[in-house]
Amino acid sequence: KKTATMASTDFDLKAKEAIPAEVHMISGSHDIQTSADVSNVGAFQLPDPAGKAGGACTAALLQVLYADHQMPNQSMTWVAVLRKMRTVLRGMGYDQVPQLTSSRLIDVNKEMYIVPPKSTGAKRAVLVGINYVGQKGQLSGCHNDVGNVKQYLENALGFRDQDMLVLMDDGRHHAPTRQNILNAYKRIGEYSKPGDCVFIHYSGHGGRLVDQNGDEDDGYDETLIPVDFQQQGQIRDDDLLRILVKPLPEGCTMTCLMDCCHSGTVLDLPYRFTADGDKMVRNSNMNFDKFATVAEGAVIAGCCLFYLLNCLMDF
Repeated sequence: KKTATMASTDFDLKAKEAIPAEVHMISGSHDIQTSADVSNVGAFQLPDPAGKAGGACTAALLQVLYADHQMPNQSMTWVAVLRKMRTVLRGMGYDQVPQLTSSRLIDVNKEMYIVPPKSTGAKRAVLVGINYVGQKGQLSGCHNDVGNVKQYLENALGFRDQDMLVLMDDGRHHAPTRQNILNAYKRIGEYSKPGDCVFIHYSGHGGRLVDQNGDEDDGYDETLIPVDFQQQGQIRDDDLLRILVKPLPEGCTMTCLMDCCHSGTVLDLPYRFTADGDKMVRNSNMNFDKFATVAEGAVIAGCCLFYLLNCLMDF
């Protein structure tokens, strides 16, 4: 027992050294499960659904946290949020198991938050919705997901429009190309300071590719699939770890909502809790060596995120 305790302590110290920031990711399914595209988000009682479609994970989370434009009467624990999400999904006929992964071993029976209590830092968000318009496998709900999440962040959590970047394949926003998504994630890491709060939302296709560096138990990397994946390729979990997760400074809090297939460990975080479990557990196969080669990003201060990223996007 003493040896196990020492090993756990060593694991936690390595996790904190490898990932300085507090990072939480909510996903709609285990890596082996498939996410769902909901044809009528009205059944989830989303804010102003207008008959549009939305992703199952996004719709379920908003139903729990922001049904009918109302915040819950009292705070909820991480356990309560994920289990309520699963109840909503089951009610709609989906068997997805919501999952929480984290950079820290957290007590999932304590209050769930996106903006930490007493937080006074800046709030920034990158929201990506890809319907793959005109492509095989076109989705119908991802743009609506982004609109609903943006409304929640603004109205319930006080995020400012000028500090949120939206990438969608709708002809009006910056396109969610591989380069644009990676640029946005890179600048979030460079721009954030201790005390800041970041929200990342991705609604689109997710996939799997054969692992290239031997750090995956199942032999596959989980991926995000940008709109130009046929020309530029997919975004591997290793890319997200290197570009988005690792550069965030200590004292920064990031919450990610990944509404796509095979999303359970797409950020390669060291701790995991699922809605069908009882507690958060350590990923015993975590390879901390891969963090050593991740370069630290420079800190940028001054202009708002939207203005900065406007200068970097492909149109």
